[in-house]
Amino acid sequence: MNPEPGACRCYHVAMSDFSRILNAKRLGGSLTAEEILQLVEGVTSGVLTDAQLGAFTMAVCYQGMTSEEQVALTLAMRDSGTTLQWDDIDGPLVDKHSTGGIGDMVSLILGPMLAACGAYIPMISGRGLGHTGGTLDKLESIPGFDAFPGLEQFSSLVRDNGVSIIGQTDQLAPADRRIYATRDETSTVPAVPLIVSSILSKKFAEGLDGLVLDVKTGNGAFMREMSEARELAGQLVTVSEQAGLPCSALITDMSQPLAWSAGNILEVKEVIEFLNGNPNPRLLEVVLALGAAALQRVGLAGHQDEAMGACTAALDSGKAADHFARMVASQGGPVGLLERADEHLAAAPVVEPLLASRSGWVSRFDTRGVGLVVMYLGGGRQHVSDKIDPRVGLSGLCSVGDRVEQGQPLAYIHAASKDDCQAAATSLAQAITIGPDAVSPLPCVYEQIG
Repeated sequence: MNPEPGACRCYHVAMSDFSRILNAKRLGGSLTAEEILQLVEGVTSGVLTDAQLGAFTMAVCYQGMTSEEQVALTLAMRDSGTTLQWDDIDGPLVDKHSTGGIGDMVSLILGPMLAACGAYIPMISGRGLGHTGGTLDKLESIPGFDAFPGLEQFSSLVRDNGVSIIGQTDQLAPADRRIYATRDETSTVPAVPLIVSSILSKKFAEGLDGLVLDVKTGNGAFMREMSEARELAGQLVTVSEQAGLPCSALITDMSQPLAWSAGNILEVKEVIEFLNGNPNPRLLEVVLALGAAALQRVGLAGHQDEAMGACTAALDSGKAADHFARMVASQGGPVGLLERADEHLAAAPVVEPLLASRSGWVSRFDTRGVGLVVMYLGGGRQHVSDKIDPRVGLSGLCSVGDRVEQGQPLAYIHAASKDDCQAAATSLAQAITIGPDAVSPLPCVYEQIG
């Protein structure tokens, strides 16, 4: 691990130089790697003012960036802080990033599964905001789990267990924190070049040998349209590859919740059920597809069938479950969680079914609406500072294509109070459409890029 920022030479750049660089980008010009480095060092040191940083993000939002500019921005942001070093490790390092969704508990399964296949996974994850859940919130719903052990201990955990999942630290890509805050304030969060650099700079700081990306599309995704998802996935793969990190991206469906549960403790319980041999088929398909791509990117499998076989064996043998249990226990969580989940994971005081008002086929989800139901129950955040209730959420969710009878449960609502439960039931009923005609199940994985 490199304890010093890799490129923070603290340029004393005159304000006129910053103005010249910003004006060039405002007019649609391409910045050099040196100019981008100067801007990022200005971000980290505080020399670049908030107004100038806002001008930069707005210029990028309207003018875009070339792939060469995105590579330079990504590497400069990576080098604004510590880069992890793994010289003594005896296997490839790989990680995964998801653009976020409902019932997306993939990371909690994928990391241990890949570790069981011989890879090392130093995963830095985030919290949920808005209608999507966060991996960190799920893990922190486990009693005692330490999501911020420090980078030295994080390195030891990865070496000892093959996998560790922690929260973002101030030491890794610190420039991203200030840039993202400015993007939020200036409504430039959707700017694809800034999304690319934000995602990849943190992954590059992990010192990886390979990366897989889960770019979601559909009515519950940030990239609702397939064209948007393809653009983001393509740019992520291009920039990552040009910067020297082998990368593949899968475009997956988020037009319905990915699994049977949505809500932090409920999703951890479903992960345990999955690892104990009862996987949701849609969740399993996405996990295996991402796992196979990851093993191929780092050379642990030569072709698709071999990679799929290795991932399946890791799950069926119980090795993935063992790695999950070791990760949880070594980061302060309870020993024996997989055997006694109900003893350790708190339940909501009110649990009620949402019953189908008619017979027919589940034809559509308002997936964002489902995520908002979880958020309003207290399981998500409208603002970063909001506290969450890890007990609440939804379980037993139906799927598009399911045949249901009137009075049959479509889901179970886990709430802190009867009033919350009744309000959630009203909103959730509006988010699930039951039609008179049979419909086909939605695909899980649309395509792979890279």
